[in-house]
Amino acid sequence: MAPAGGGDACAGAARAPRQRVQRQPLHGLLLLDKPLGLSSNQALQKVKWLLRAEKAGHTGTLDPLASGVLPLCFGAATKFSQLHLDADKSYETVLRLGVSTSTGDAEGRVTQTCAVRCTPGQVVETLDRFTGPISQVPPMYSALKKDGKPLYEYARDGQTLERAPRPVLIHELELLELQLQGDAPWLRLRVRCSKGTYIRTLGEDIGQALGCAAHVSLLRRCASGAFDLSHCITLAAFEQLGEAERLARLLPVQALLAGHERVTLDADHAARFLSGVRRRGDWPDNAQVAVFGPKQGAQDSLLGSAHIQGGELIPGRLLSPIEIQHILQTSAHSSS
Repeated sequence: MAPAGGGDACAGAARAPRQRVQRQPLHGLLLLDKPLGLSSNQALQKVKWLLRAEKAGHTGTLDPLASGVLPLCFGAATKFSQLHLDADKSYETVLRLGVSTSTGDAEGRVTQTCAVRCTPGQVVETLDRFTGPISQVPPMYSALKKDGKPLYEYARDGQTLERAPRPVLIHELELLELQLQGDAPWLRLRVRCSKGTYIRTLGEDIGQALGCAAHVSLLRRCASGAFDLSHCITLAAFEQLGEAERLARLLPVQALLAGHERVTLDADHAARFLSGVRRRGDWPDNAQVAVFGPKQGAQDSLLGSAHIQGGELIPGRLLSPIEIQHILQTSAHSSS
């Protein structure tokens, strides 16, 4: 469209060619404090563009309304992202009592309002009932799929489908603050839960158990597995860094395997392991093993993950020789 005030001034001007971003192979983990207003994928794509990375993925969706810990995986690290999809999560959330919405959070349209008559004692008793193993019916506004189509697409079309309850585990449910009087009563909670827990659904169920409607008005993820907000950088701060400083923020791929038992193989066994061949040794059984080859100078040489059963080291997710070589070269360059 022409700018206001004139139509022909730039009609013959040549459009500047778009510059292609030269992508680079990067391998590692960035712990991002995702801002409000962006989806997890939008935040990922922004960081991927800033790093000029070839391959990237995240380890657990946060809604645009939610902020907090979002581990971003690059290159070989994407092979181990499932480990943190399965990790426990911790949140702080504010439940607005007396109002329910179509989405279970502040983005949806109001569907019900009611008086809030519960007491602090009833709140504490109710939270105790939601601690431990519980069942949740997944919300319609979720990325779960039915016949290959996300539930939120059905919801946007005005359809409500039957959803089977799913078991989840609420490790901790702590009441931090509450305000039960006034025009906008609320609870502020800290939640530590298993994978697959929907905090929006938890908030709605707590409201129903208190005899009133409820929805999530604020949600912040404080931890994902072993990673918490103290390890994270905000998107605004990351944008202010130079390229070398951005790269220096990447954690090594093995940061995703921090809780795994370490096994180191010599050069011959390492080559066979990378070919998918099981190795025998006097190792005890272990379901989670991080396997390394011989050090290259001062650098660790991660080969992949495995498990041990009956004295056999059984390969899991493996790095390619090219990935290993590039990681070692990049580490050597950054430390020189």
